[in-house]
Amino acid sequence: MRTAPAFWWHDRISLKAALLSPLSFIYGAVSGRRMHQAPSAHASLPVICIGNFVVGGAGKTPFALKLCALLKAEGHKPVFLLRGYGGRLKGPVLVDPEKHSGADVGDEAFLLAAAAPTIVAANRPEGAAFAATLEASLILMDDGFQNPALAKDLTLALVDAQVGTGNGLCLPAGPLRAPLATQIRKADALVVVGEGTRAARAVHLAARRGLPIIEAKIMPTNGAEFDGQKVLAYAGIGRPQKFFASLAATGAEVVEARAFGDHHPYSEAEAQSLLTRAETDNLQLVTTAKDMARIESAEGEIYRWLAKRSAVLEVDMRIEPQSRLMDLISETLRRRPFRSR
Repeated sequence: MRTAPAFWWHDRISLKAALLSPLSFIYGAVSGRRMHQAPSAHASLPVICIGNFVVGGAGKTPFALKLCALLKAEGHKPVFLLRGYGGRLKGPVLVDPEKHSGADVGDEAFLLAAAAPTIVAANRPEGAAFAATLEASLILMDDGFQNPALAKDLTLALVDAQVGTGNGLCLPAGPLRAPLATQIRKADALVVVGEGTRAARAVHLAARRGLPIIEAKIMPTNGAEFDGQKVLAYAGIGRPQKFFASLAATGAEVVEARAFGDHHPYSEAEAQSLLTRAETDNLQLVTTAKDMARIESAEGEIYRWLAKRSAVLEVDMRIEPQSRLMDLISETLRRRPFRSR
């Protein structure tokens, strides 16, 4: 997947965006109408959807992992359900890190599977039916916000405070998957990730609808080990620049930063180039957990060397107020009508 165009994230609408706006209008109308279709299936397990308004990362995976940990601490047995973007398997399939590769199920699936049973399914109702056969009490659906196929009991919409919803236009003129006003009507709570002012419109629309607004921050957990190091940072995620900035904030000297598209499958030539550059100038390779998941599951000796030579900037999600989020989930589960398996 290519890196998102820079003009998507400008406050002002650029000439490129203006020229693409007719297509954007059509795309937004179609996707918005689809979002409001009646769901074709209801799961026997409660479904909590974690989504966002735009193409690219907003911190869904760290948030999903944190929420999973919080739910498990309260005695719940969550199972993850996701499409498995970047993987070839349509599923439904239970992810097995010993059996599957990133090419099979996508990179997020490996990270999630380390925390809880994880199902990859292109057809979400089929995935939910499969989840009901496991020893699980609820489904955490990573993404799927815009997909109406499976009914959601609770939808948590994430927005990055640094970039917000970009120029406010839909694909291909902007990053929105559907008009913001349309999407906000399908959200049950807004989660603002990070610091910044560009989530203001989403916050305003959420406040007008009386939605709970929760704040979250992604915090490095092993940043001290990079303090003072000269590093070559590389990442193929939704917003690589955000990762580079977080790494620099730890005190690392980012000598070079290489950005790749979201879910980028590294070629052998790219892996060799990274290794050669690091070796030549005595740089520490540093990447993200998602990238490492793809590299470790790739076939070939060069990827094993890249994984061994690279360090991961580990992160955790801090949610405030955490109690409000858990109360919201508890109330949702309490009100949910019983559905037999």
